[in-house]
Amino acid sequence: MNDHSPCSSEEDDAVPRWYVIQCKGGESFRAVEHLDNQGFEIFHPVLEVQKKRRGKLTWVVEPLFPNYLFIRLDKLASNWRPIRSTRGVLKIVTFGLQSPVPVHDDLVEALRANAGPQDDSSANVYFRAGEAVEITSGPFKDLQAVFETHKGEDRAIVLLGMLHKQQHLEMPVRQLRRCD
Repeated sequence: MNDHSPCSSEEDDAVPRWYVIQCKGGESFRAVEHLDNQGFEIFHPVLEVQKKRRGKLTWVVEPLFPNYLFIRLDKLASNWRPIRSTRGVLKIVTFGLQSPVPVHDDLVEALRANAGPQDDSSANVYFRAGEAVEITSGPFKDLQAVFETHKGEDRAIVLLGMLHKQQHLEMPVRQLRRCD
C-alpha cells in the first residue's frame, strides 16, 4: 500500500523539500548541532540582538523563530527515523496531517537570502527617549532625528525637524543608529 498522497508521484517524492522541525524549549541550537552531525541539511535562521544582561547591554545570538528550524529532506532517499530521537528535537511539524507538509522553497530561499551578518549593526539596539539618532537608509538617509519611542520590536517613532516643526515619523529600528 502506498502511504503517499494520491496527488504526489514518486518522482515528486524524490525531490528534496524543506520541512519544519519543532525543537524542545531552548534547544534549537543543540538540535542543529546533532542533526548536522548526522548529515542533514539544516537552516536555522538567527539574528544578533542587544539584550540587557546583569545591567549591561550585550550582543546575543537568538533564533529568528524560537524553537523551530528547517530541514531539507526527500521522501524516498532521506532517512527520517533518527530525526525524532535526535537531542533537542520535539517533532516534525505536520499541520494536523499524518505526514509532514513541506514549506515553499521560495520562503526558505528568501529567508536564506536575508540571513547572515547584517550590514547595519544598529538593528535591535535599545534606544532611549530623547537620544540623538541618525537615519541610515530610506528617503531621510543621513538626517539626524531624536528617538521618541519603540513601536513593537522592530519599529520606532522619531522626531525629525522639518518645515520648522518636529515631525513624528514611524520607521524600522534597523534604519537608525546612535549618533557618535
